[in-house]
Amino acid sequence: MKNKSLTAAIKSLKIESKAIGDMAEYLDRDAFARAVDVLANARLIMTCASGSSGIAAKKFAHSLCCIGKSAMFIPPCEAVHGGLGALKKGDVTVIVSKGGKTTELLPVIDACRKIGAMLLAVTENPASYLALHADLLLKLKVERESDGLGLMATASFAATIGIFDALLAALIEETDFSPEQFALIHPGGAVGETLNALGVSFK
Repeated sequence: MKNKSLTAAIKSLKIESKAIGDMAEYLDRDAFARAVDVLANARLIMTCASGSSGIAAKKFAHSLCCIGKSAMFIPPCEAVHGGLGALKKGDVTVIVSKGGKTTELLPVIDACRKIGAMLLAVTENPASYLALHADLLLKLKVERESDGLGLMATASFAATIGIFDALLAALIEETDFSPEQFALIHPGGAVGETLNALGVSFK
């Protein structure tokens, strides 16, 4: 490996670490608290995004299911072809877009408003269509991406995962989610084996 390649790798780690760490300083505590309340009491949480943001949104939906919340990820192309039928008035839609104006998401945003679902936006652009039409906004601030080209969703992806994991951590406390509950819905894999070995069971 070239020396400059290793330098780029170390630089990437530092940039992404900073992107996540900075959130603790600029996080809008009031908006975050409202988001936790809304998610904790939602009948259904639907996450939606494209590209790398879609991967983060899918991971968040899965994480929510792991703590007993009814959640699903739907890509925009599926959402606008009937998938939004799962969404009812009062449900929550979490839409992620770095620039907040991804073309595929615009009809999803409009449909959510018409259905009467609560729209939680995660974006770096507070002046975007997504942010301006959201009921709640969690804003990200990423100074730069971590790849040498500055084009890949790297630091911004890490920051998105970071805010979703922060919501997850808060929801676990907010809902008093217990190891016993987790043992019931996660019997497989190393985690399930560990819980079973410890004798953790749902009561």
